[in-house]
Amino acid sequence: MFKILSKERLAENVVSMLVEAPLIAGKAKPGQFVILRVDEKGERIPLTVVSVDESGKAIRLIFQEVGKTTTKLGRLRPGEYISDLVGPLGRPTEVKSYGHVVVIGGGVGVAEAYPVAKALKSAGNRVTAIIGARSKDLLILEDEMREVCDSLHVCTDDGSKGRKGFVTDVLKELLEGNTPINLVYAIGPAVMMKVVADLTRPYGVHTMVSLNPIMVDGTGMCGACRVTVGGETRFVCVDGPEFDAHMVDFQELMTRQRMYLDKEKMALEKYLREGAADG
Repeated sequence: MFKILSKERLAENVVSMLVEAPLIAGKAKPGQFVILRVDEKGERIPLTVVSVDESGKAIRLIFQEVGKTTTKLGRLRPGEYISDLVGPLGRPTEVKSYGHVVVIGGGVGVAEAYPVAKALKSAGNRVTAIIGARSKDLLILEDEMREVCDSLHVCTDDGSKGRKGFVTDVLKELLEGNTPINLVYAIGPAVMMKVVADLTRPYGVHTMVSLNPIMVDGTGMCGACRVTVGGETRFVCVDGPEFDAHMVDFQELMTRQRMYLDKEKMALEKYLREGAADG
């Protein structure tokens, strides 16, 4: 059992939790994730380890309430417990000196971009960040990203904060500019990462993405998180989650992400109808 130490709502349907997990906190590195179950009958979901607290005994998780499990998780209060938490899982981000790095976070993906940007900055890179959301009310971790980056570009779809438009609009301008870019790292909706890959490919800029497929056991046994990278089947939980964006079959990824949308919607509606009263 893992105790929730604190909880903060960062935006509409976006929650930050500090969870006591000393063994995971002592080993977690940027890019890695955990698998959790809210209770004994719950499904397993992956969440990125955003940071470790000052005590070194708790991890920060940020998630968006989009389905039954994340909605249920978001209703837990400080002092209550998460049933299972396994990790850290996945391969850490390859942190080294690249030169000029552009880190892109879309939506709740900013939570996953933050530890990577921080680590790349600590490694001596010049870090330019681009973060975006549909509106200012959904934008998260702007101050945290500004602290760890040399420059920060903010975009919202509706223009309510920063530049009106998409993160890829800013990336396009940077690619067309006079400042060389040595690495682009992107995380967010699959369609956003696909556009990032399409933009950087003609420029030959090395581009990494952190994939977010359906995932179940997190050990490579079930195969649910399989993706095609460079024509080969890879498992995101053990081979990733980060891959060369120019090698990823994004169309297949997006098709697989939509496989269970109807069932997920039904499960959420049933939970809200029958279980929300005591949630």
